[in-house]
Amino acid sequence: QVQLVESGGGLVQAGGSLRLSCATSSRIVFSINTVNWYREAPGKQRELVATITSGGRTNYADSAKGRFTISRDNTRNTVNLQMTSLQPEDTANYYCNVMVPGGNYWGKGTLVTVSS
Repeated sequence: QVQLVESGGGLVQAGGSLRLSCATSSRIVFSINTVNWYREAPGKQRELVATITSGGRTNYADSAKGRFTISRDNTRNTVNLQMTSLQPEDTANYYCNVMVPGGNYWGKGTLVTVSS
C-alpha cells in the first residue's frame, strides 16, 4: 500500500506563487517510478499537469509550461510542484499520483485557490 500526502495548497492572489509537496513514507516509490501531479477544477475533468520520471525527465501540460516546475527531493521523499504566475484558472484540487506494479495510487489532494 502506497500512501501519498499532498500539502502546500492555499489561497493566493493572481500572479502569486505556491509550492506543493507530495510526500510518501516509502523512499523507493518515488525513486523508481514516474510521479504525476494532476488537478481537478470544479465541473471539469481531472487533468495531468506535470510528470517526473525516475530518471528525472519532466513533462508539462501546455497550461503549465514556463510557470510550473516539478522536482524530486530524495532526502525528504517528496515530489514538489513549484507554481508561479498563478491565475484564477489554476484554481483546482491538486493531486499527486504514482503508478506502481499492482496499483495506481492517489493522494487526497490539496486545494489551490487563486483570486483575481
